[in-house]
Amino acid sequence: MGITERIKPVTKPHPVAVPQTPPANSNNHQQHQQNQQQHQQPPANSAGRELKIEMKKIGFDDFVIRKVIGQGSCGKVLMVTKKEQDPKSNRVYAMKVLNKSTIIARNEVDHTKSEKSILMKLEHPFLVKLHYSFQTQDKLFFVMDYINGGELFFHLQRDKRFSEDRVKFYAAEILSGIDYLHAAGVIYRDLKPENLLLTKDGHIVMTDFGLSKEGLHDKFDRTGTFCGTPEYLAPEVLEGKGYTKAVDWWSFGTLVYEMLTGLPPFYSEDVQEMYSKIMTADLEFPSFMSQEARDLLSKLLERNDEERLQDASVIKKHPFFRSIDWEALKQKKIHPPFVPEVGADDDTTNIDEAFTGMDIETCLMDDEAPGDDTGNYFENFTWNPHAQNSQKT
Repeated sequence: MGITERIKPVTKPHPVAVPQTPPANSNNHQQHQQNQQQHQQPPANSAGRELKIEMKKIGFDDFVIRKVIGQGSCGKVLMVTKKEQDPKSNRVYAMKVLNKSTIIARNEVDHTKSEKSILMKLEHPFLVKLHYSFQTQDKLFFVMDYINGGELFFHLQRDKRFSEDRVKFYAAEILSGIDYLHAAGVIYRDLKPENLLLTKDGHIVMTDFGLSKEGLHDKFDRTGTFCGTPEYLAPEVLEGKGYTKAVDWWSFGTLVYEMLTGLPPFYSEDVQEMYSKIMTADLEFPSFMSQEARDLLSKLLERNDEERLQDASVIKKHPFFRSIDWEALKQKKIHPPFVPEVGADDDTTNIDEAFTGMDIETCLMDDEAPGDDTGNYFENFTWNPHAQNSQKT
């Protein structure tokens, strides 16, 4: 449950996830489902039947849909503009739209509620910010920052691999974000280039908290849901036993390795073979990788989770990050090594044309019967921090 498939081609829309089977010694393999948990399903046809918005102060009619910018098995992500009295004040947002019946059918209700709960509380320079959430009869809406520098995955595929200085900068900002999440008792569980965006200035923004979980405040607090993306799953997840926030540091090490080399360390097109390699294969380093990088990765990609490097304060002091001024980094005073080509706030140059080229009217076609019963699964989902009185629907 909650396994997402790695997306390789950047010229195609993100495919629906295919269920993957973990090694035979996992106790959870029968529960796997197709869970491309992020991304969204569009609202009802704006030119057709009227949407029944449950709130009065914020809703779908307060936004103008501009383009499709992402797609997953549960819906789509739209670039939208919020209508203001002064058109010059109209702000561009990313609207993540989820299909209620799909979420319920895939047993993702708790994950979706957790995502909203986490997003409401996030306040960090390298984490996406939620501005509104609301619902209709059959859809859920998250309105967040529109980050238009493109996915890190997009840039990595184009450049094949990054320089060590560039990797060090991205890794430092991601490390800062993970440290913040863990201090707040949140385990991320889906760190990968597809969930990392670049701002127009070249800074990292971590997105998509659909698999994240709250309440793990102690170092030894454990959870057991089998979820994540195959390339980034820690050995203890594959073993089907409970795990701690240490899984995020395994994924972090996998990501750093991929940025440096172009592929995750145990990658294979055969998922079962990849699982086996994650469990048993030797960690190999290319000749061009520095000794500092090798040492850091060896400690992050330690299969014994109790011995794995997982203290953010210790990781920050590792020689690989020797040149990083952590306070300056958090204040965004360190100039990014790469600045994407971005024009206006609504620029989509760095968004895959497979998404932006989608016909909006077709995407807005409602493919579910209006009478679908979603019950009270999403009570109190609406959130508008800008309203004088908090909305609850």
